[in-house]
Amino acid sequence: MKLSSRVSLIKPSATMAVAERASALRAQGTDLVDFGAGEPDFDTPEPIKNAAAEAMRNGATKYTPVGGTDALKTAIITKLQRDNGLTYDKREVLASCGGKHSLFLAFQALFGPGDEVIIPAPFWVSYPDMLMLAGAEPRLVRTTAESGFKLSPQALEAAITPHTKAVILNSPSNPTGAAYSADELQPMVDVIARHDLIIISDDVYEMMVYGGFRRTHVLQLRPELRERTLVVNSVSKTYAMTGWRIGYTAGPAHVIKAMAMLQGQMTSNPSSVAQAAAVQALAGPQDAVTHMVREFGRRAEFVVERLRAIPDIVCPTPQGAFYVFPNVAAYLSRKGAASLKTGDDLAAYLIDASHVAVVGGSDFGYPDHIRISYATSLQNLERGLDRIDTALRKI
Repeated sequence: MKLSSRVSLIKPSATMAVAERASALRAQGTDLVDFGAGEPDFDTPEPIKNAAAEAMRNGATKYTPVGGTDALKTAIITKLQRDNGLTYDKREVLASCGGKHSLFLAFQALFGPGDEVIIPAPFWVSYPDMLMLAGAEPRLVRTTAESGFKLSPQALEAAITPHTKAVILNSPSNPTGAAYSADELQPMVDVIARHDLIIISDDVYEMMVYGGFRRTHVLQLRPELRERTLVVNSVSKTYAMTGWRIGYTAGPAHVIKAMAMLQGQMTSNPSSVAQAAAVQALAGPQDAVTHMVREFGRRAEFVVERLRAIPDIVCPTPQGAFYVFPNVAAYLSRKGAASLKTGDDLAAYLIDASHVAVVGGSDFGYPDHIRISYATSLQNLERGLDRIDTALRKI
């Protein structure tokens, strides 16, 4: 049976491949330390689980409107006003089956052949593939560790062509944890406004900032860009709800309507039970989020200090999310380890030699890096980093 040509445009997710390899090793009884997981290690807070159980007891197990229940849309609107100072109505919000689904729908609704979309690199692995499935061209713009892996307004301006239609902003970022301050974001938004570009604001890690960092939303800086901005978020990271699969988008009503029409032919509504849980997550008490963010901040400090103690490892300090993105170039193509040419090769070496799972940097756009998730306990972080230290010193 012949496959369609679009399948050849994409590749399997690097992060999912690591997760599958880690799962297989654990099934074999291997004492594995997993730094590959892109999900909080905390359990979903009890009030959220209780809301789901209550919904099931009350018979909320049927189809809902395609774009989400009124209760969930109200909760999304409440969250955006409370946390971001943004005002939307129910015609301007859409609930989908996870943040990835929200982005996929947005790309399908907005972009097509001939459109270029600027992506600051390093980037989340799925952006380019999802854009190519929409027929658009990802335009990757490299950043450096010296700049904190943040795109400058000058680099953004230089990357814009007559075919550029949009810019993706992910702050804090996967894989680097880099986040833009108001002073850094303002000149970027000014460039975007001057060229009438669309902003895709991927906010899935927005609440996970620490070290005194103060987050700012693009629409707080330039509210007049509201009609050219899509705000994409999910409950997955903020509320430790990765398996519940609820994402959401806020934006101009005509774009949301188009995305809902696409969703109606793809998945219909997200899970009714997960929607009820998301209502509690977004509109209920936020204490559990505060606790998780505080813990991630402690872990970030530990991981950065520990990695910098390993000879020749370069590791910028993240402002948020739960990843670090160290440069491991000094350990590649060394005499006696010629097979280790990329961070992906090094990741394979680490999982085999030390039973620590990390993700190689190639699919993030930086083959001389690896991504380490610190969404695990301090005890696991210490064990895993000890193993990485030992394994690297043998190269």
